Parts: sequence; C-alpha cells; structure tokens
Amino acid sequence: MFSSQSLKGFAGLSLFGGLVLAQPALAQNQPGVPAAAQAIGLASDSLNLGATVQAVLDANPGITNLTELSNAATSRLSQTRAGFLPQITGTATYTRIDPVVKLPFNGETLQFAPNNNYDFHVTAQYLLLDFGKNDATVRVAESQVQTAQDNITVARRDLAFNAAQVYYNILFMRESIRVQDQQIASLQAHRNEMQKRVEGGVSTKFDVTTTDVRITQAENTKLDLQNQLRNQQVQLARLLHKPEQADIPVKGRLAYEPQPVDMQAELTKASNNRPEVKLARDAENTAALQARLIEKSNMPSLGAGVQAGGKNGYILPDIDRIRFNTVGVLQLSVPIYDGNKNKKQRVEAAANARAAVARTADTQEQIRADVRQAVNNMEFSQARLSNAEQQVAQASDALTRAQGRYRYGVGQNLDVLDAETQLSQARLARAQAMYNYTLGQYQLKRATGEQIWQ
Repeated sequence: MFSSQSLKGFAGLSLFGGLVLAQPALAQNQPGVPAAAQAIGLASDSLNLGATVQAVLDANPGITNLTELSNAATSRLSQTRAGFLPQITGTATYTRIDPVVKLPFNGETLQFAPNNNYDFHVTAQYLLLDFGKNDATVRVAESQVQTAQDNITVARRDLAFNAAQVYYNILFMRESIRVQDQQIASLQAHRNEMQKRVEGGVSTKFDVTTTDVRITQAENTKLDLQNQLRNQQVQLARLLHKPEQADIPVKGRLAYEPQPVDMQAELTKASNNRPEVKLARDAENTAALQARLIEKSNMPSLGAGVQAGGKNGYILPDIDRIRFNTVGVLQLSVPIYDGNKNKKQRVEAAANARAAVARTADTQEQIRADVRQAVNNMEFSQARLSNAEQQVAQASDALTRAQGRYRYGVGQNLDVLDAETQLSQARLARAQAMYNYTLGQYQLKRATGEQIWQ
C-alpha cells in the first residue's frame, strides 16, 4: 500500500536505488491509471500494470477470506430476517411407562394410562408483535454486511497499490541498471581512447589505471542495483503466490506526465470516496443501531402458536386409540426486572456510539493530511525535476568540454572522470524526481479513494 511512511521511505532511497530514465510511455486506456503509468507489456507473456494488479488480487487468499466472511455476514442477515416468518415444527414421541395405575372395578381392571404412549403433532409459532426488536436486529445485521463488503474494498485497495508499488520498483531498478550501463560504456570508451594515447606516448599508464578504478566502482554499483532488482522480483512473486518463480515477466516504461491538482476538489473526493471513511461511518451506524437494539430488547413481545396432531391415552376404556387433537396458545412476555442489565447495556452502547463518532472525525483528519502530503510530494518533485533537467544539460556540456580539453592535451583525465560521474548523477537525479512524482500521483489516488483496479 502507499502509506505516508512507505512513500517517504521510497523518496529517501539512494540516488541510484529505484530510478528510471525519461522515456515515452507505451500506454493503454485503463480506468484509474494515468497514461504515464499504464505501460503496456512488450510481450504476450509479460505483465503490464493492470495485469500485475489483477493477478495479485486474484492470487491473494486474504481476499477470498474476506469474501467468505462477507458471505457469512449475508447469511446471518438472512437468518435474522427469518424472524419475521412463522416457525413450523413437526414432533413425534413414543413413551413407554411401567408400571401404570390399574384399579379393580366391577370385576374388571381399569387402566387410566397406556403403557405405550404415542404423540405426533405439528406446531406453528408466529411472533405477532415485538415492538421493533426484530427489526432492530435486522438493521444491525445489514450494517455488518456493509462493513464486511467495505473491508473487502480496503483489502483490495491495499493489495492493488502494493502491487503497483512493486511493479514500478522493478521498472525503476531495470532503468537504473541501464543508466549505470551507459556510464560504464562511456568510461570504457574513454579508457580505450586513453590506451591508444598511452601506446602513442601521449598519456601515462596512470590515467588508464584511474579510469579502471572508476569502471570498477560503476560495476559494483550495478551489482547493487541487480541485487535490489532481484529482491523486488522476489517480492512480486510473493504477492502472486509464486515463490518458486524468481523472475516475473514484467514489462513497461514510465513517462513524466504532470497533472493539474485542485486541492479542495481532491479533499472533497477523499471525504466521499475513501474506504476508511466508509468503514468509520459503518462503525458509527452499527453503534447507533446496537444502541437502538438494546433499547428495544427490554420491550414486551406477543406471540401465537397452534398445534395439531394425534395421541393416545384419552378416554377409558379405549385408552390405546389415537385421536386427533389441537392446541392454541397466545403468549405475552413482559420483562419485569433484569438486575439493571439493560440500563447498563444502554450506557455501554452510548459510549461505543460516541467513540465511533470520534473515530470518524479522526479518520477525516488523517485523510486530509494524506491528501496534502501527496500534493506536496508532487509539487516538490516537479520542482526537483526542473532542476535535474538543468543539471543534465549542464553536466553534458561540462563532459563535452572536458573531453575536448583532454583530447587536445590541455585538460586532465580526472576532469573527464568527474564530468562522467556528474552526468550520471544528474541523470539519476532526474529519474529520481520522475519516480517521486509518479509515486506522488499514486499516493494522491490512494488518498482520495480512487480505484486503480477493475
């Protein structure tokens, strides 16, 4: 995910750690993703940004877990709504009684109960009136379903931005290696020229050795970048749950495409769309509904029931005969005293409701801060990019002049090497500014609740 802390961490990477050269973007129209970031894959088996995000979402079992929890909440809602329907139960009972009462009468033995007792009947019960208790229970269950669904949105959002972050890290590392390759190739070309000068007796072996040291340093830097690239590929494989695959085929390029930002409009969008706000409001709504349910739980209830079936043991002397019978019940239940339990529950529910309101206010404040930080990052990255462009132009001119002076014997080899290093650093600084700006764009999208996945 793109939290404030993670974005600051990426902005603080070493100058050559996670960069990219400015190149034209190969882009496709994908909702929620800037043209600079869409980066179509260059091979049929490669992953562009959209495919990477979708693959991560499809592979993550956490999304499945939250989806099943949402299904469970929906099922609980259906169970709660069943309270409005009649309840019908069928019962069959066999009872054996030994001994039973027997009395001698007029030369016969009277038996008032059979040894074998049979009773089978169907019972229907219906809640006529509960003064809103069942309705309040349904409302709470509905709120819990909404919370479960919003939790899925938050999880998908976090995974999507995490996937996008790793995707761009891979692109940055690859482009950083290309920058380093440019420097190595330039230094090697300079060394070859010096070697010819040494063979012609114009320069000394010391200049060649000094250049070899710079080449070795550049190659060490390249090794560090390759290690970082491999680690990012491992991270993407983990997100895709393919730990055995060391190199996920990711293709794409990055281009700098500035976008106008209206701070007030972004703050309004964040307040309306950010899933954390929705979750906070869900909690607020659930707390209010729980308080209402507790208030209703101490109300009377009126229910009716009817039973029809057959049983034996009715009339002497034919007590074994099974006869049809019916029973009707109307029951009113009125709570009288519960040890002040309901009163204490109301106090707890009121406190929970106030806490939920406070959490919503705190969430809104955090979201406003996130938006402002994202906009600030974009503005400062633009300024740094402008400076970096000037640095590249100046360093290129300085290198050309240093090479010319050295070629005509009026300059030193160290001047050329320093100019090469300064040009490489200027290019990396430009890429760093582009990287930070693109990251700021995604930070702003996350801060405003904009989706970058289908």
